[in-house]
Amino acid sequence: MMVSFFDQFASPSLLGIPLIAIAIALPWLLFPTPPSQWISNRLITVQTWFINRFINQLMMPLNVGGHKWALLLASLMVFLITINMLGLLPYTFTPTTQLSLNMGLAVPLWLATVIIGMRNQPTVALGHLLPEGTPIPLIPVLIIIETISLFIRPLALGVRLTANLTAGHLLIQLIATAVFVLLPMMPTVAILTAAVLFLLTLLEVAVAMIQAYVFVLLLSLYLQENV
Repeated sequence: MMVSFFDQFASPSLLGIPLIAIAIALPWLLFPTPPSQWISNRLITVQTWFINRFINQLMMPLNVGGHKWALLLASLMVFLITINMLGLLPYTFTPTTQLSLNMGLAVPLWLATVIIGMRNQPTVALGHLLPEGTPIPLIPVLIIIETISLFIRPLALGVRLTANLTAGHLLIQLIATAVFVLLPMMPTVAILTAAVLFLLTLLEVAVAMIQAYVFVLLLSLYLQENV
């Protein structure tokens, strides 16, 4: 019986109960908790340094009002990186390959940035729908186009994350299958293919981290327009 390559993206279940909730909650148990004492270990020091550098880089373009989002965006960044990295391990499941989960993260956060802009500065928020100096005959068309682009933003966020991770996982599985098939027939070609697989795995590790950063960075850019 031929197993489909897309079976790896099916949500695992036990006795008919989906286990995606466990896959989402488990990464939070892996983070070290800072002790109450002043002395901490190297792992907590590196974790704190990484989060501080990320927050400083992300909050630099934002004004003081946008700094309230620092904790949320940093937590989302660490959460996505951890899930994406754990999904590269054998016999694991990557929740971020599910479009429903990514849209569930993208839509509420995008909608929150829009609501903040409409509440705090409605004139500026609506002004993004019409660039300055637009000719009068093009005003209706540009308003429609900018409105459509505004509502496409959460879809682009979710689809980008899903497509990149899904494509990487499929490519790794295809090349690994090729190595397994070629090994008894052409060992030299199989070894070269395995070397390509190793390089691709390193690339996928970078993609897992970069896509999490891009997801949060685009959210911060949307927030920057509305604060």
